[in-house]
Amino acid sequence: MAGTAARPAVRQRAPEHAGPEVAATAAHAVADASDRGARIVAVVIALAWHLAIGLPALLGSWSRLAAPPVVAAGWLVTAAVGVGTGVRLLRGGLPPARPLAAALLVVDATVFAAAGERQLFTAANWVWGGLAWFFLLVLWRRPLGWLLALLAAHATIALAAVALHGATAPADLSRYAMYVYGTSSLPVAVFAGASAIATLARDRAGTAAAALGVAAEREAAERARRERQARLALVSGAAEEVLAALAAGDADPGDPAVRHRAVLAAARLRRLIAESDDVPDPLLHELRAAADLAERNGLPIELVAVGVPPELPVEVRRRLVDPPTAALAGARGWARLTVVVGPDEVVVSLVTPDHEGPDATGPPGGDGDGPVEHLHERDGEIRWTQTRWRRT
Repeated sequence: MAGTAARPAVRQRAPEHAGPEVAATAAHAVADASDRGARIVAVVIALAWHLAIGLPALLGSWSRLAAPPVVAAGWLVTAAVGVGTGVRLLRGGLPPARPLAAALLVVDATVFAAAGERQLFTAANWVWGGLAWFFLLVLWRRPLGWLLALLAAHATIALAAVALHGATAPADLSRYAMYVYGTSSLPVAVFAGASAIATLARDRAGTAAAALGVAAEREAAERARRERQARLALVSGAAEEVLAALAAGDADPGDPAVRHRAVLAAARLRRLIAESDDVPDPLLHELRAAADLAERNGLPIELVAVGVPPELPVEVRRRLVDPPTAALAGARGWARLTVVVGPDEVVVSLVTPDHEGPDATGPPGGDGDGPVEHLHERDGEIRWTQTRWRRT
């Protein structure tokens, strides 16, 4: 028998929710959104400080600097690092931390040497207040220890400049300590705060997504229970009438009409049972169940499938399968069952030889996920039953 000899391997379909995967994805999305906001703030602070404070101070003290072109070159190099790093951060990437950090330290030492003794503690020596923000940018999302190490290197360079320029009086050393603390504490706070906020947002989003996953699992379990109860009621009702008539003696088991009713009830029972199986192609699986039962009753049947049916709701599958299943129960001689799948429709057709007796094609089709049409014709030679679902 074509189409019914080989059965598809049963496999688990993907669950309706991905549980931990969804929670992790949602948590990362929230953390990324929070991190992007912090990146924008850090880039704006660094570049605004460099332009609005560092550049005017540099230009205003040009004649008093020991080597103005060198200080200006350091400012330009730092600006280029900041722009390139800012673009990378705002696009979601991370800059190469080590080479950029080394370049900034070289600028740091060069500007301290080129500023001169008279401008050592003035705004013209712009590396005091502005360079730490660029450390923050190039080390974004790196461990906090990296930033602390870079700031320690910056403080060491500054201390060496203070010593080389002979500014070793208690007042100068106190000023040095205040500069180091004042220019480092805020970048460290922003760096650590941004990391903490992103982590907190990720954790809270993960907790919320996990709670939603539990609720979804509960709803899925409840829906499965309702579907099992509804299927049990259908299975019970499919054979109840025939069994009750036989038990009461109102039906003769030898009567062809009674046997036909019994075969029809058995076919519907088989289809309803197959309906709960977890298989790749539920529609074909239910049709194969009906075809198998007909073949066991001695009816040669050919099942041909063209295309792969889409996922259809249970009610749509019932309306597609019920009429040909009922027609198979009364078929004589042979049967040809065909399933043709198009981009937006599924057509199930059954052709059998015509014979005397009433039609038994099941309930008419109705609306499910789109209309289900039901046609039945007979011309004295063949009987033709067709159900058609169209996507709306």
